[in-house]
Amino acid sequence: MTFQTPAALLLLLLLPPLWLLVRRRGQGTSLQFPATGVLAGWPPTFAQRLHGWLPVLRLLAIACAILALARPQWGIGMTRIERAGLTIAMAIDVSSSMRAIDLKVAGEPVDRLTAVKATFRDFMAARGGDAIGMVTFARYADSLAPPTLDHAALQAMLDRVEIVARPLDDGTAIGDALLRTVQMLRAVPSAGDKVLILLTDGSNNVGAVEPMVAGQIAAAFGIKIYAIGAGSQGKALIPVTNAAGGTDYLETTVSIDETTLRQLAELTKGRYFRAADGQALAAIYGEIDRLEKARDLVEHYQLRLEAFPFCLALAGLLLLLETLLVHTRLQTIP
Repeated sequence: MTFQTPAALLLLLLLPPLWLLVRRRGQGTSLQFPATGVLAGWPPTFAQRLHGWLPVLRLLAIACAILALARPQWGIGMTRIERAGLTIAMAIDVSSSMRAIDLKVAGEPVDRLTAVKATFRDFMAARGGDAIGMVTFARYADSLAPPTLDHAALQAMLDRVEIVARPLDDGTAIGDALLRTVQMLRAVPSAGDKVLILLTDGSNNVGAVEPMVAGQIAAAFGIKIYAIGAGSQGKALIPVTNAAGGTDYLETTVSIDETTLRQLAELTKGRYFRAADGQALAAIYGEIDRLEKARDLVEHYQLRLEAFPFCLALAGLLLLLETLLVHTRLQTIP
C-alpha cells in the first residue's frame, strides 16, 4: 500500500494527547450520592465496561478520517507483452541483366526477376506481422510501396514489376537504391528493427551515391543490410527479340560485385548471400527469416486502486455506532 499524500499521516500524532485528555475528563463524576459503599462490592456490568470504550470509537473514527486524507492506494502489478514486428524494405534490381535465364523455379528455368518474385512471395507469406516495402532500381531508383502490413496489395504490385525496357533507363545504381530505401525505412515510426534486403546481379555503374556511402548512412540509423548476389558469375544467356519477332539467346558477360556487397553487409551487421540457383535463393530468404525475428516488448505498469472511500466509510460507521450507543443502551444522565 502507498499513500498519495503521506504528510497527512502526521496528524495521527495528535491521537495520543487526545486520548489522555479524554481519560482525564472521564475521571470525574457528574452526580454524587451521599453513600456508595453498598455498591462497592458489585461487579461492573457489561454496559459499564462498554461505556469506557466509547472514546476509543471516536478516536478510531478520527484515525480513519486521517488515513482517508493520506489517500491510501493499493497497487496491482501488471505486465503487458507486445510483439514489435520488423520493418523490411526490399530493393530489387530490374536492370536488363535480370533477364538472364540461369535460375530455376519448381524445376523450370526462369529469368532472375521471375525467381526473385517467386521467392519474395514466399518470404512475405512467412512474415505476416512485419511491415514490408519495396524499391526497384536500374539507372534510377523508384519507391513502389512504403512498408505495409497489406501484403496482398504488395504482392499485386510485385506482379507488375518488370525489367526496364528502354536502354536509356538501364544501369545498376546500387548506391542510389540503398539511399532511397534507407529514407523509406527512416520515415516509418517503428519499435521493431529495420532491415534492408538488397538483391542485385551486377555492380554499381551509374548514380550519384556510392554504395559504401549509402551503407554508412544505413549503419548510422541502425538499419541492417542483407545483400543477395543473384545469378551466375561469368557468362549468362539473355533472351533478345530478333528481326523476325522470335527469341534468340545472347550470351553475355555478367559480374556481381561481391566485394562491395559483402562490405555493405559487414558494415551494417547484416550478411551477404550468394544465390547461384533458385533453391539457394529460397534458402537465403529462409535464413533471413530465421535470423530476423520480431521482438517482444515487455511493459510493466501498475494499476492503483483508491482506498480512501473505504476509510471514510469506516469512519462514518464508527461515528454512527458511537452515536447509537450514546443515545440508547449507554445513555447517561448529566
